[in-house]
Amino acid sequence: MARSLARSISVMLCAWAVAARADEVQVAVAANFTAPMNVIAAQFEKDTGHKALLSFGATGKFYAQIKNGAPFEVLLAADSETPGRLVDEGAAVGASRFTYAIGKLVLWSPKPGYVDDKGAVLKKGDFAHLSYCNPKLAPYGAAAVEVMKSAGLLAALQPKLVQAENIAQAHQFVVSGNAELGFVALSQVYKDGALSGGSAWIVPSSMYPAIRQDAVVLDKGRANAAAAALMKYLQSDTARAVIRSYGYEL
Repeated sequence: MARSLARSISVMLCAWAVAARADEVQVAVAANFTAPMNVIAAQFEKDTGHKALLSFGATGKFYAQIKNGAPFEVLLAADSETPGRLVDEGAAVGASRFTYAIGKLVLWSPKPGYVDDKGAVLKKGDFAHLSYCNPKLAPYGAAAVEVMKSAGLLAALQPKLVQAENIAQAHQFVVSGNAELGFVALSQVYKDGALSGGSAWIVPSSMYPAIRQDAVVLDKGRANAAAAALMKYLQSDTARAVIRSYGYEL
């Protein structure tokens, strides 16, 4: 009985020690990384005891919010330029910055067989609305514009374009039927090697600048152990496996 009591006390002390070391970190996450980051954050908390408090949105908007004093401590951007700019401006820790994923653009419709695997549906033009996200705020939107330009279709498609604030909204426009198809992030419609539904053209990466997505510790997270732990965790085999499963390259 004494041994059992001692074991129970030891377990409790270990639990208290983990709780004492646990901390929270405020994380701004590019909208395209919503699904994998939710999975990673849950596993991160389970493995480390630290809790990542996630906010999702457009990278450009996060930049403005950070410059205006938002309490974010880590930024997972949809590009490499924004973290680099924050480092140059003294608002982020340069040594912490790394590329956590390389994104892929896809033209997608929830309707099976609607989008062919060459993107010829864009030339046919037998649709009323095509969604994409604001190219000034979201790198996936800028990539979509480049694809339409390189295909010589931007002017012809202009009347049909429905611009979303971020990639999550661009995806929602298509899901809701407000647009028949749209340029979205592959991670939004792909899991474990297959489309989650519908039809898609995975746009060749040669048609747009590489979407290198960088993570960086912001100035407010400089002394937060949970921020450092999260950055390390994002580079672990566990996190990298999740990232790959959503179609990203590393």
